[in-house]
Amino acid sequence: MARQTKSFVPTPFHDHAHARRRGFYWLTPALVLVMYLCVMAAFFWLQRLRDDSIMFVSIDQELRQQRLLWLVIALSCLIVISLLALWRYTRFRSRAEAALIAETGFRRAMENSMSTGMRVLDMEGRIAYVNPAFCRMIGWNEADLIGRSPPFPYWVPGKHEEHRHIIDILLSGKAPGTGLEVEAQRRDGSRFTARMYVSPLLDPAGDQIGWMTSMTDITEPKRIREALTAAHERFMTVLEGLDDAISVTADSTEGLELLFANRTYRRVFGAQTSGHDELLAGRRGRFTEEAIEVFSQSAQRWFEVHHRMLAWTDGRRVRLQVARDITERRRHEEASRQQQAKVQLTSRLTTMGEMASSLAHELNQPLTAIANYSMGAVAMVRAGRTDPEMLLPALEKAASQAERAGKIISRIREFVKRSEPRRQRTALGTIVDNAIGFAEIDARRRRIQIIRREPEVLPEVMADPILIEQVLLNIVKNGLEAMENSESDTLYVDITPGAQQVEVAVIDRGHGLAEPERLFEPFFSTKSEGLGMGLNICRTIIELHHGRLWAQANPAGGTIFRFTLPCAAPQSTAPIDKSKELHA
Repeated sequence: MARQTKSFVPTPFHDHAHARRRGFYWLTPALVLVMYLCVMAAFFWLQRLRDDSIMFVSIDQELRQQRLLWLVIALSCLIVISLLALWRYTRFRSRAEAALIAETGFRRAMENSMSTGMRVLDMEGRIAYVNPAFCRMIGWNEADLIGRSPPFPYWVPGKHEEHRHIIDILLSGKAPGTGLEVEAQRRDGSRFTARMYVSPLLDPAGDQIGWMTSMTDITEPKRIREALTAAHERFMTVLEGLDDAISVTADSTEGLELLFANRTYRRVFGAQTSGHDELLAGRRGRFTEEAIEVFSQSAQRWFEVHHRMLAWTDGRRVRLQVARDITERRRHEEASRQQQAKVQLTSRLTTMGEMASSLAHELNQPLTAIANYSMGAVAMVRAGRTDPEMLLPALEKAASQAERAGKIISRIREFVKRSEPRRQRTALGTIVDNAIGFAEIDARRRRIQIIRREPEVLPEVMADPILIEQVLLNIVKNGLEAMENSESDTLYVDITPGAQQVEVAVIDRGHGLAEPERLFEPFFSTKSEGLGMGLNICRTIIELHHGRLWAQANPAGGTIFRFTLPCAAPQSTAPIDKSKELHA
């Protein structure tokens, strides 16, 4: 015999019924059989007593006696067969009843353990059955519901017409397959929303005997769905209301596939991927967190574009692009740049205007010397003394003074001429020389000495020399003005080179300032005739050079102005080994 293995499939209903404790279905046939055997035993015993008590028996009586015996035996066999058939039928019926009871109990257990409320309505709309889940859902007992006709106790007060309409739809068989959303009221007065599904209830013959409804409490899922829907609507409202053009694309076999585009993108580029591709600016696959400025030929506008890679809802890697229209900003920046250049030129002209008397005095000395030397040479020639040894020294001194005046005029022209700002490699020493050269004119008039303190070797800086001269001259000039009535007669210009930046400090011993940081605010000035724009312009110039300008109180009295400039990268003279560069 094959070995039986234990199955993990649940026991069928008939096997379950067979495994139940044996019943007493065999008791009745067995009792009848015992009683029959007792009757037959009594019959044969009485027959033997009768035979023993009769001395003579005729042949006819004996024959009748045998026939009667065979008839009894035949009837006995028939009775035994009938009893066996009854026993077998009784056994089968007992097993069928046990299987039916087990199946009924199993189905009842399933119905009782369901979280979905089940309800059966007959063809007239009366409640014929409810499961425990339905009772728990509405808070009413089964006895309170069975046999009830509309209106049902769980209907919401004031909405009976709506509920009757739903019942009419249900009884007419027009309930949608997606279910009906109904509102119900529990026994304690609380309300909930449920989704009800309806199906016809058929008997074994296929005739409809009612309607089977299932109800599920969707209050919490509906609240979550409504919250998500509201959040999605708010999010879409924000995206659609943005002035930035937002688009999401994914790579496909046919090129870029547009997955999302907000209203601004559709208004500027339409519902096509051409605008997204144009603003990529060749950066496909090379995204960084930095924004780039791209000019769109199709829209004829400038955009500041941010790119980012995202995981889409279906798991694909997509490109998110946010493009901000900066056309007006660039126009304003260009206008501001031009205005700044005009302000810087005006500031330089104002500085020269303030120094006009000093410059006139400075130029008057070499011009007077030239006139004197020239007149002396003319007088010597007229007197007939044309000895070269006597004329040459006078002419050389006149030429030296002319060269000196020419340098002053050339420096003034370079300082005040209007030119486009450009950063270049510049020797910081030359910038400081030119600025101090201008300032010394005013310093000599005020009898103040300017002392430079710097290392032997100064690094080159990346700067516009004219603009940096303007900054340094403005700061030195302010220091000289602050020291006009000071006991100290020395102003220091310190230069301190660093690894990547060089610092220039102008140290005066003037009256000092209570709020140094307010000096850089527009239209703030400590001078009665000042406009309050000079230092603000100076800070703007330094910040455009990626440096920093600030002021602090001098511990010895006065103020210290400091600004930094980036050092120029060292020039490489040795050829670059490309093989090493590739391996680096």
